[in-house]
This record gives sequence, C-alpha cells and structure tokens, in this order.
Amino acid sequence: MLGDYRITGRRASDIAASVEAGVGAGALAPGALLPPMRELAGELGVNPNTVAAAYRALRERGVIETDGRRGSRVRARPSSAPRDALRMAVPAGVRDITEGNPDVSLLPSLDGALAAAARRYAQAPTRYGADPVAPDLARLARADLDADGVPAGPVAVTSGALDAIERVLAAHLRPGDAVAVEDPGWGSVLDLVPALGLRVLPVAVDDDGPRPEAVARALEAGARALVVTSRAQNPTGAAVSAARAGELRTLLGGHPGVLVIDDDHGHAIVDLPLYPLGGITRHWALVRSTAKAYGPDLRLAVLTGDPVTLDRVRGRQRLGPGWVSRLLQYAVVELWTSGAVDRAAVARSYGERRDALVEALRERGVPAHGRSGMNVWVPVADETGVVTRLLAAGWAVTAGARFRVESGPGVRLTVSEVALFEVAGLAEAVAAAVRPATGGRFG
Repeated sequence: MLGDYRITGRRASDIAASVEAGVGAGALAPGALLPPMRELAGELGVNPNTVAAAYRALRERGVIETDGRRGSRVRARPSSAPRDALRMAVPAGVRDITEGNPDVSLLPSLDGALAAAARRYAQAPTRYGADPVAPDLARLARADLDADGVPAGPVAVTSGALDAIERVLAAHLRPGDAVAVEDPGWGSVLDLVPALGLRVLPVAVDDDGPRPEAVARALEAGARALVVTSRAQNPTGAAVSAARAGELRTLLGGHPGVLVIDDDHGHAIVDLPLYPLGGITRHWALVRSTAKAYGPDLRLAVLTGDPVTLDRVRGRQRLGPGWVSRLLQYAVVELWTSGAVDRAAVARSYGERRDALVEALRERGVPAHGRSGMNVWVPVADETGVVTRLLAAGWAVTAGARFRVESGPGVRLTVSEVALFEVAGLAEAVAAAVRPATGGRFG
C-alpha cells in the first residue's frame, strides 16, 4: 500500500505531518492508497478518532482525497506540487513563450509613480487604524467598475487576483464544498481549490466562456461557487459574450445561494466589453488585477462584491496582513491618473499578434483559439510529442496538462513576447508539430 514508507506519530498533527513529509519527499507517490483509519490507528496505538482528525487535516490542506469506501489516497497533484512546478528547462537559444508574462515593452516605467507615492507618503505617513483602501484608489476603481456595468458594491484591495479569489472562497465555503471551475482554466485556481479542502467541478469552455450545459451540470451536482474568467481567459483566450452572459445569468437565477466570482484579470489589456455575472446571486465578487497592464510585481488587485462578502474579506484581512501597502496603492493611483498606459494601444498590440497567429495556424489547417488576451490554445492529440517537436524546432510552449482536468489535450502559446514578423515561422513550426490536425474543440 505504502511500500517502505512508515507513517509515524501519536497526535493527529504528528501523523498528518508524517504523511505530508512523505508526500513532499516523494516517498508517498501521487495516487498512493493510505491505510484505513482503524488499521493505522492499531499500528500506531492511538484512537481511530486521532487518525480521522489527521486525515481530515490532510484533506483540508489538499494533500489527500477521500472517495468513500475506496479509501483515502494522496492526491494526483498534491498541494505541495502545484501545476506551475510542471515547467521544463528551456535550452539556450530556444524561444521561450511558456511563462505567460506581459510584454515588458508595453509596461509603464514605475520610477515616476513610485517617486510620487514616496512624496505623498512623506507628507502623510500611513499609520495603524487608517482605512485599508486609499480613498482616491477606491473612487477611481469604483468609477471604472461603474462604467463597465459592474453592480454597486464596496471596494477592497488584495495582493493580486489569486489572493482575492482565495479570500472570497474562504469567506463563504467550507472544506468539502464544490467549486465549478473552467476546464481548461487557470492552473493556479485549479490548485487553489483543492488546497483549501474544496472539490473541483470542471466546467467546459468555448470561445464565449463557460458552456451553459456544463455550468448547469455543475450546479445540479451541488456547486457552491462558480469562478469565471470574464475576458482573456487563461489558457484559451475565451471571453464571455453578451449572449453567453445572458444564458449564464438565467441559470444562476435559479441558484441564488451560489457564490459567483468574476476574474477580470484582462482589464486594461483587452478591447472587448465586460459582461459581468455578479449581482444575480446573493453573494458575488469581481476582481481586477494590475499585473498584466502595469507589471506583475505591483501585487495589487481591486475587489468588489456584495457587502457581506466584502465585509468578511476585509475582516479576515485585518487579522492577517492588515492591508496592502499604501505606497503601492498611491503608485497605482499615479499610474491611473497620469495615463501611463494607453489601454487601447496595449489591447491592439496583443490583439494583432494573437489574431495573426490564430489566422496563420488556420491557414495551415490547425484549429486554434484566442478571442482575447495574450494566449492562443491549440488542441492536439499528443501534448508531449508536440512540445518535444516544437522544442527541437526552437520554440518552448506550455503543455496543456497545467490547465486541464477532464478537457482534451492542447498546448498554450503566449504571444506577448512574439513579434509580428515571427508569427509565420511559429505557425509553420506548430503546424509541422501537430499534423494531422486534431479538430477545433477544447475537449
């Protein structure tokens, strides 16, 4: 069952630590079946309730999963082995388009914004007890949200989009609850959900966002929350259309207790309108990160939602980091008000490259998807083979395994660092690597 590895400990915390250490060291492989609770309790000389508490803690930390009478197993991808760890070494001389980073040439210089923030801080240093959100940041963010039709709600600031999503899920859900998540979708969310002790219910995606029939199945299966990428979906480039938003709102109207999270990380780098889903159910949130348009190291996202959700998020935040640095908030205010980023130009730059690659691939008989943002998704029959052949051709791309649960295989191509003159060569290399074409569905 466990090979040569021996679980030790007499307290629940020690037993859990022993299992987690075995997983982290590779001695307990993904899928390894753990002993039944009573059997392990007998071996360790402890009460079965102690082992049950240890297993419960491991489930909540995303290390193991339990399937009724089939017992408890190490998760196929434990929380100690996130999808981002599935990175390959890129040899020298190979073009690396795997990272998903924005084009550095399109990011604004932070010198002036940080200097302005420092001057402002010198005039009025932040003290304990201050409002966690700078008033002018809240005002500017709320005006932007209003312009995009996002329902009225208070504003919070978090350390990036994933921090916001985690806090919102934790505000309402408990271990064992199910979360409907896009498939293929952002690998960090697919890791976060089980790491919180929650269950992933995969939802199929097409170019217009989550497919209604897949969302309906997840809701009927008991999903307590739905996480949707509004625009620039990673990895497929999907964007929720007006018609799709209408269908999803109708579905959600029949499930008022479901928590809805809109991730609008593509804000300021896409030119498609936003069709938010928030406000249909009792609890909802929409998050906007500054990472793609202003730089990943700013580590700042704006969050809005219903008053109960925001109150819980801000209350728990006060007991942790307290607030996101006012210096960063002041810098973002300066970037927003100075017009440091020409949003239309940024969206146009990514769009030209993305659209050119999708069209070049289709001209070569390779179906590809990329309606918005900086990624193109290519369904393939054999991810490993395609990635290997492209590496030999001088291109490093991302295997779709980082983004999938049940959907079909594919590869992600990030265009943010691909110049227009390189598109034809990249398309030719991809076409040679994937032939024969495998069809145009995500899975």
